[in-house]
Amino acid sequence: MKKAGGIISLIAGILGVIAAVVTMFIGGVGAAFGGEGAETVIGLGWLGILFSFLTIIFGAVAINAKSKVPSIILLISAILGAIFGGTFVAVFMVLALIGGILAVIGTKKVEEKSQEAKEA
Repeated sequence: MKKAGGIISLIAGILGVIAAVVTMFIGGVGAAFGGEGAETVIGLGWLGILFSFLTIIFGAVAINAKSKVPSIILLISAILGAIFGGTFVAVFMVLALIGGILAVIGTKKVEEKSQEAKEA
């Protein structure tokens, strides 16, 4: 389940980057036409890119990690991306959240198996 969670998070991060670019494009069009709050939308796009990249990085690290730390950081970046990334990015960060949960659950089982192997 750890590998599945990492792969799901990688896919969600890549789609999140695309969604963040779309968010920035919408904000840019709004700024070009003098729309109110367009700078906020552009800022949300930049934060979406940041948290989507963090999701990609920690999703890849969580695939082969021996501890739960990368998976937990993946969960945190998915939650923060859903909050600060805008609506389009939030859709894919929910998918990354599911991948992070799978990675945490899968890492727990790997730790239990390694302890059982040491005892035997």
